[in-house]
Amino acid sequence: MPEIRRLPETLVNRIAAGEVVERPASALKELVENAIDAGSSRIAVSLVDGGLTRLEVTDDGCGMSADEMALALERHATSKLPDEAIEMVATLGFRGEALPSIASVARLTLESRVRGAEEGQDAGWRRVVDHGDLVEEGPAALPYGTRVRVEQIFARIPARRKFLRTARSEYMACLDNVRRLAMARPDIAFTLENVTDGKVRKGLNTQGNEPLATRVSQIVARELKDNAVEIDLAREGQHGPMRLTGLAGLPTYNRGVADHQYLFVNGRPVKDKLLTGAVRGAYSDMLARDRHAVLALFLDIPPQDVDVNVHPAKTEVRFRDAAGVRGFIVSGLRQALATGDRRSAQGPDRAAMGRWVAEPSRPIPHEDAPAMRSIFDAPDRQASDAYLAETRPGFASPYAASQQGASAQHSALPQGRAEEAVPLSEETQDYPLGIARGQVANTYIVAESKDGLILVDQHAAHERLVLERLKRSGAEEAVQRSQALLVPDVVEMDEADCDRLEDAAEGLARYGLSVERFGPAAMLVRAVPSAIAKADTGKLLRDLADDIAKHGKQATSGSLLLAERLEYVLATMACHGSVRAGRVLSVAEMNALLREMEATPRSGQCNHGRPTWVKLSMEDVEKLFGRH
Repeated sequence: MPEIRRLPETLVNRIAAGEVVERPASALKELVENAIDAGSSRIAVSLVDGGLTRLEVTDDGCGMSADEMALALERHATSKLPDEAIEMVATLGFRGEALPSIASVARLTLESRVRGAEEGQDAGWRRVVDHGDLVEEGPAALPYGTRVRVEQIFARIPARRKFLRTARSEYMACLDNVRRLAMARPDIAFTLENVTDGKVRKGLNTQGNEPLATRVSQIVARELKDNAVEIDLAREGQHGPMRLTGLAGLPTYNRGVADHQYLFVNGRPVKDKLLTGAVRGAYSDMLARDRHAVLALFLDIPPQDVDVNVHPAKTEVRFRDAAGVRGFIVSGLRQALATGDRRSAQGPDRAAMGRWVAEPSRPIPHEDAPAMRSIFDAPDRQASDAYLAETRPGFASPYAASQQGASAQHSALPQGRAEEAVPLSEETQDYPLGIARGQVANTYIVAESKDGLILVDQHAAHERLVLERLKRSGAEEAVQRSQALLVPDVVEMDEADCDRLEDAAEGLARYGLSVERFGPAAMLVRAVPSAIAKADTGKLLRDLADDIAKHGKQATSGSLLLAERLEYVLATMACHGSVRAGRVLSVAEMNALLREMEATPRSGQCNHGRPTWVKLSMEDVEKLFGRH
């Protein structure tokens, strides 16, 4: 048997670096977190070749003395844990591994000057550690704060160096990490620049003390602020209040991938399955299955209710009351969207606006100064028709047809239905969606409001109204009623999946699904929700077991996927029971639809996340006619 021996300190640091420092972005994240914990108001990040050649972080925080710098470069030395109560940690970094781990795989230069030191003791200090070896130490001239420079990362570990990506890929990873940290701290000013091939690129430049909505929209997308609702909700937790803040994008403002969902717990950027599942559940009946919401959510929770020490990079957390946290996020998002998402994505599409075609003007050579007459007089009609026949091949003149008889005239003229336009009364001027003026292509309602023109997709709008009506009338409970199976289904599964379903059986029964254990590797299905009575019970149970394994029994009690499926059934019922495109509506029916939309939550989008209406402001209309 080989002899057991202690590993050298340098090798121990390199092993730790394998957990903490995967790439330049990992090292940068640790350094920026240290700068935030130091109480900085400004943090500047400078990269060369995406951090492959050099990365540097400068802050104006509290700084360190020479003795503190020497201690900070030792393993498991930190100022962020005043006692052994690790469950009460409130800082971003606390393991005390970052600096020695980085210094073991790169050349690290640490410079710092203590803020507020006494006269004669305020000189800065500098230490240089090259791949674990101290090579230089002495005084340094710099402002109050700390500057850390990391060069030649993995230069002496070619096995690690060859797995790094291109300079552009590493830069994008660094930028993503800094952007997430900048979102969590709008009170701190962040700058980031990258130099590649002699070209300087500014990746981030934010001001300090910004409102949260301003900081988030500046980093994620500038149009997010106008296409989102602000969230600020509180609820009492097990050991104190929980608070949820941030921006939640309207369902009509969505993406094809989930890379624009930013989640934070106590100011810490995380990628947590429970939180992403809660977001999916909150938007379940407002987005198509292949679309994803755009949002930034900040959850503040008592430290003893969350474990942040479950991952070396601190990107994952574990909640004491997972079900309560998930329910708080789902209900909070739905409440915010219900009060604010009668809007759809703001304004008409710019590209669509650009495709409006103005009628070309051409003088009609009938007379030098034509007298005022009806636009339907024959001479002007003849000249007009001649011009249209010349510019538009295939044009048939209704005026020419009228010469062959009144019946021919009526058959050639465009047919339509119209009602006398009623002036907007003071009462109707308060209607956000205005009053109906007509219908286009038997699909789109044209309405006039006091400040613009509104187009409504009648099918999409009515689909949302029917779904909300079903929920209010108790149809959701109706579809959850059980339907007993004449012959119970036996579903063979892995023993671990059977254990999960057996533990969640009580929660599943509340949704109308009755299951029980049938031997070590099978489940017996005695009843299913009536709305999905024809579903494949085997596939249903396997999906439920996967869902419980993914999110945890405490988080879902097996009901998350089933609840979403029932909501999908409701959405399908609403789609088939709605006014279809192509149906002729009277003006009274159109106005009734508009009034119900104004009173219904989430009426700004259909069940698939598409907008139900768009608005063309009077300013836009005037621009189309050159009147601005």
